[in-house]
Amino acid sequence: MSKRKTWRGMSTVVATSTVMAGLGLSATAHAAGEPIKIGVISEESAVAGASISKSAQLAAEEINAKGGVDGRQIQIIAYDDHSSASDGVRAFQRAASQDKVVAIIGSYISEVALAMEPWSARLKMPFITPGAASNDISKRVHDDYNNYKYTFHGWMTSAFIAQSICDFSHDVLVGEFKMKTTVVMSEDAAWTKPLDERYLECLPKAGLKVLDHIRFNPDTSDFTPIFNQIEAKHPDTITTGISHVGVQPTVQWHDQQVPIPMSGQSSQATTTSFWKDTNGATEGVITASAAAPGVAITPKTVPFIESYQKHNGGVSPAYDGFTSYDLVYIIADAIHRNQGSTDPDKMVDALEKTDYVGTIGRWQFYGKNDQFTHALKYGEGYITGINLQWQNGKQVAIWPKSVANGKVKFPAFVKVQAAAN
Repeated sequence: MSKRKTWRGMSTVVATSTVMAGLGLSATAHAAGEPIKIGVISEESAVAGASISKSAQLAAEEINAKGGVDGRQIQIIAYDDHSSASDGVRAFQRAASQDKVVAIIGSYISEVALAMEPWSARLKMPFITPGAASNDISKRVHDDYNNYKYTFHGWMTSAFIAQSICDFSHDVLVGEFKMKTTVVMSEDAAWTKPLDERYLECLPKAGLKVLDHIRFNPDTSDFTPIFNQIEAKHPDTITTGISHVGVQPTVQWHDQQVPIPMSGQSSQATTTSFWKDTNGATEGVITASAAAPGVAITPKTVPFIESYQKHNGGVSPAYDGFTSYDLVYIIADAIHRNQGSTDPDKMVDALEKTDYVGTIGRWQFYGKNDQFTHALKYGEGYITGINLQWQNGKQVAIWPKSVANGKVKFPAFVKVQAAAN
């Protein structure tokens, strides 16, 4: 099982701040030119989507305050795709053809990212998704590298998200609470198809027999029949895969006092605004995430969270806020290493050589011949994510042990065996 490596002192091993080394230096030949424009396409009305543009802007402001990239300022040009693939494509086209951006960070929704990806190929536009998870994003790059090489996967693939959750389940749900069974409950979406496939493989290996596999329409408004179906199976836990939805199943789980823990992936629960959104019904919910308030995955994690909260009324970033923030630094790093060049092919070459410690761990991308080409590297010493639980209105990191700042505590209506230790 994956265990997180201690990051203290990692800066002596890899270049954690290559970008910062270029800030404030004497201007290059590019310094007198136009700002470096980075397009950011997000879902502003969604809890998770709103974090993307806010985090990117924060990173740009920090870089600019320290002199920019070799004297050039970064300009974030933001677009709202309204959670629509067609709007996302139009925004992508405008960013590339009209606004002349040099790279695009875009979308946490797999359907939107997959719709934009072919345009990255056609327009030779470096494109990194900070939150979409579908395996197909990196599969296209692997299968047709020459055309799709401009796309990078800036968050864990669905397969790696599932593996991370299985690792947590093995260590905590099985290891500490002696759980033996689960029901997989996922929304019917592009990102959950490979997620569920891996769940069905790795959950049994982690020690949880899968009693049922439920996929529901994201437009579902009443989860009572689903929870009744799950309760009839008497599982020890529910393993979720939800992102487009979040509030409704969480509120009904709480209000109906479903006596089964909810763990897995609940993307909307990764931001602290979810407590207010659910009126506290998220108490006890466990979700995978990139990081959590007060958890120093690297020396950069807590300062970013605190700065984000200061700029956003105390609300913490969602999982894709961490990645979006890191990606602005990574793009700036690539340009700096290219002596200021934003030529698309040179950008791809530089991004492929990324070795950067950001807020969520050490960033590297898989290579041309790897199964998940240009996807974020997963595993010990790289990025595994964390599992957090909502306790008394706050997010508490419960896995891995190396960064945990609390123990699992379930609401009174949830019935589980006592922890072994």
